[in-house]
Amino acid sequence: MNKYFAGAAALTLNALLAGSALAQDSIPKTKIPFEGMDLTWINGQNRQRNFPLTVTDKNGETIFTGVALLDGYFNYNFARPKDNTQTISAATGRSNEFSINQASIGIESNYKNVIGRLWLQTGGMTHIVQEADGSVNRGRNTGTGNLKFIREAAAGYHFNVDYGLNVEMGIFMSYIGLESYVLQENWSYQRSMVCDFTPFYFQGARLQYYPSRKFKTELWLLNGWQSYNSWSKNIGFGNSNYYRPSENVQLVANFYYGNDSKSGTTELSKVRRLHHDNSIVARYYKNRSADGKGISQAAFSLNSHYGFQSGDGVKAKDNYMMGTSLAHRLWFNNNKLAWTLRGDYVTNPGGYLAFTPAVAGAIPNDYDIAIASGKALRMGQFSTTFDVMPSDFFTFRIEYAHRIANVPYFAGPGGTTSQTGFSNDAIDPNWKADLRKNENRVIVAVNFRL
Repeated sequence: MNKYFAGAAALTLNALLAGSALAQDSIPKTKIPFEGMDLTWINGQNRQRNFPLTVTDKNGETIFTGVALLDGYFNYNFARPKDNTQTISAATGRSNEFSINQASIGIESNYKNVIGRLWLQTGGMTHIVQEADGSVNRGRNTGTGNLKFIREAAAGYHFNVDYGLNVEMGIFMSYIGLESYVLQENWSYQRSMVCDFTPFYFQGARLQYYPSRKFKTELWLLNGWQSYNSWSKNIGFGNSNYYRPSENVQLVANFYYGNDSKSGTTELSKVRRLHHDNSIVARYYKNRSADGKGISQAAFSLNSHYGFQSGDGVKAKDNYMMGTSLAHRLWFNNNKLAWTLRGDYVTNPGGYLAFTPAVAGAIPNDYDIAIASGKALRMGQFSTTFDVMPSDFFTFRIEYAHRIANVPYFAGPGGTTSQTGFSNDAIDPNWKADLRKNENRVIVAVNFRL
């Protein structure tokens, strides 16, 4: 998912370069990658140009930058599931009630070539993403409680080689995909399914190298696919590549290889997983007039994924994921308003990456029956989003989203928890999760960020 990766610049020059207080990359003092490029318009990037929570030393050099974020939403699901549970989404976990999605504070530093980053978090999205990590059941002295409130934490060092060489270790936002973990950075609130079904974080080490002003490549050593711990005897490997020939075009190619998920009841994982995604984001119009009236910018993004897993009796032809997401965005009134249209499609035979709409095995549901019978999941999504952005620090967003699947997959009025809608009530053996083949929602979200 790039769910999370936001950027290509250090905090000292974020406003000029990547405009991202979430920047995972650090800037050399002599040669500056992507120098002079305004990247704040890109899907998956923070649009901030100013960072008021910056602390400098007596010489004016930035010591660290602090960041604060609050994201809340009201997600109206027209099916009105009785348990108010929103299924098949890592962006919204509840429906028909007000929810705090993410509250986060953090500091980032690149002081005297020493890289440091610590982000803390809480909110509904934490429960959806981090607490589903089954790798923490391998052995002792582990668990999601150790790490789930840490969104990102890393330490490293920057070497003045070419346009920059960074070596870091810690917990990072995922480099897979285009859209960010921070929903304000995306053109739409509900992520595309190709991004929602892929990782949001990795624990491991990475090397970032900038051989030129316009290109970045990364090598990763990872515990596994969105896992704090490892599923196997082997580590995972990753590679990410960014090419920006100008500030109007971004080309990305990402790769992952590892052994993931448990094999049987006694064996460590022997299932090999390979995943690739690529994307192009292009701005084809920018209004350079002084008045800023009418359309101020126009851009599109295309993000495509293909991956599979095989081994230990698992066949790639029955366990692969393929999908794409196309979005188009118009900005108005000096970028104070924006309108986005997006369509995406994904197929995932075997369902090894797809969300489960109800607790598998515990609650009978038609999705489990369809997948067990060999039917491949195919799903499409369309959304239209309108943003009001009076400043870099505030976003009001309203979005309509329609989704459709070839198997019963989305929550119906009966919900997916129990016959009463409460998780602490015994489940009637004659009850099963109410699943439908389509879904309609309206999301209203408010975001504050410094």
